[in-house]
Amino acid sequence: MCGIAGILSADAAKVSPELLKKMTAAIAHRGPDGEDSWISPSGLAGLGHRRLAIIDLSPAGAQPMHCLDRYTIVHNGELYNYLELRATLQSQGYSFSTRTDTEVIAAAYDHFGSDCLQYFDGMFAFAIWDEQKKALFLARDRFGEKPLFFYRDDEQLVFGSEMKALWAAGVKKESNPKMLFNFLTIGYTQNPADGFETFFHSISKLPARSFLTYHPLTGKLELSSYWDIEVRQTQSIKDEEAIDTFCALLDTSVSRRLRSDVLVGTSLSGGLDSSSVIASILRQPDAPKALPTFSAVFPGFEKDESAYIQQLKQHFSLVNYPTTPTAAGLIRDFERLVYHQEEPFQSSSIYAQFNVFGLAATHSVKVMLDGQGADELLAGYHKYYTWYWQELYRSDRKAFALELEAARESGVSDRWTWKNRLAAHLPVYAGLFMKKKRTAQQRRSSDLSRDFVRQFGTSYYDIPHIDRLSGILYYNTFMNGMEELLRYADRNSMAHGVEVRLPFLNHELVEFVFSLPSHFKIREGWTKWLLRKSMEDTLPPAITWRRDKTGYEPPQRDWMQDPTLQEYMHEARRSLVKAGILATGVLHKKIQPQEVHAAENHDWRYLVTAACIS
Repeated sequence: MCGIAGILSADAAKVSPELLKKMTAAIAHRGPDGEDSWISPSGLAGLGHRRLAIIDLSPAGAQPMHCLDRYTIVHNGELYNYLELRATLQSQGYSFSTRTDTEVIAAAYDHFGSDCLQYFDGMFAFAIWDEQKKALFLARDRFGEKPLFFYRDDEQLVFGSEMKALWAAGVKKESNPKMLFNFLTIGYTQNPADGFETFFHSISKLPARSFLTYHPLTGKLELSSYWDIEVRQTQSIKDEEAIDTFCALLDTSVSRRLRSDVLVGTSLSGGLDSSSVIASILRQPDAPKALPTFSAVFPGFEKDESAYIQQLKQHFSLVNYPTTPTAAGLIRDFERLVYHQEEPFQSSSIYAQFNVFGLAATHSVKVMLDGQGADELLAGYHKYYTWYWQELYRSDRKAFALELEAARESGVSDRWTWKNRLAAHLPVYAGLFMKKKRTAQQRRSSDLSRDFVRQFGTSYYDIPHIDRLSGILYYNTFMNGMEELLRYADRNSMAHGVEVRLPFLNHELVEFVFSLPSHFKIREGWTKWLLRKSMEDTLPPAITWRRDKTGYEPPQRDWMQDPTLQEYMHEARRSLVKAGILATGVLHKKIQPQEVHAAENHDWRYLVTAACIS
């Protein structure tokens, strides 16, 4: 886990060591253990690196790393199956001078070309300069766990792990008003139809599961996607086989993600996902003798998870370190939080996560495992019920009736009306209707300046034709939803020099889950049925079969009543009015404190938007 940066240009004057130094200095927090930069003999490429030493802590692991007298690589992330791949490459005649995964990536690229990405189980963003071909290969992992941004004009390509590295290189910081419109109205922080778009003009992100090749002598850029999921092919499989296969894949993923030369810990929220990761860790043959766990707790808050955390702590005899984020802490850390996130974020949950990773750092834990991804893969949110019911209503009315009844008996109150029945039969028209309705709602926002709406009021609410549960899970996993959660985790962990690893995002595990029929995700009124069944003999029943969904949810409504924070929000309104984004009438409205997941969380959005674009 590190920070990377680079400049590519046919004009050697642009590939300057001074600029590379500024770029890596801007992302120094991503790599507090070392830094270096390099310019190619041809003068066409400059690469910079900040090191967070996790595998092979010796100087041999430093980057930029030179391989085979041809390639130079800078790498952010981890290749979890590097030991297996290293053995494969050694059988093909390759030798290695370090114990790093970075050297394995370079050798795999030499042997397989761009197809090397098909062999990688990891989270990564890396750049390989080929001095022989005078070309750059730039790639990002399948889910977008590791960030990679770039700027391109007629004379150069500049890239970095965070946008602040590009700003340090002289790229202008100019907000993207269409993205702002969508965030302020519906909270979208990405464009589902364009994986390149960011909150800032001129800066693009390399989409997840993609790579590009750039030739600085000609300015030619080639982009390709290297992996995808087939959502319509499901296998026939018995429950016991599905459970056994899922457990085996999860345990393999966890085993690989425990590979480290530094201390490893894990998040513990009290929910099913983080608890399942801990259970898998502790059943590994080489499980840590004392696994440090870290939690955010909110005593007295109705959604505090202390009781669940304590239950799991006792069940496994865990070492647990809690932190209690507060409104005063949020006010103190707000500018730093915005600095690291770069783009707006939907709620103060991000601050709770920020504190958890900070706590881990104070205990010298540099690697943290976390449960993110399970909700999107296994239908963990309540919104997925409706999609599943519509699928069943169209295909199996008897099963639909039983599922609806089971959900009602367990307290699920999500509505089912004639509109859902119509949507089940006409999903294309339902999607068009919802887009039209949502667009109209966005454009009617009374808080926004009419000029701003007229110029930039283009809705990004565009869920494609989806007629089954797997479709919406694909949409949230790969098009809109999970990547923003991954961005929060990456920036919050790296702000403290901590690496976060996500066992549920092993691509073999994901491929298997997507191959299963929908009833393995939702059954008898339960979300994440497969995960629950896989853990029912391992975790306490109160955790395995708990129905409420929380996870890092702080008392945001109470925090937003703090006078100092309210003054921040008033100042944010004034700033956005001055910028022509909000209408002047908003200055006379009272602040509306809202909980974390409230749909009308406008004042929070104004607060973070003003801070991010200033």
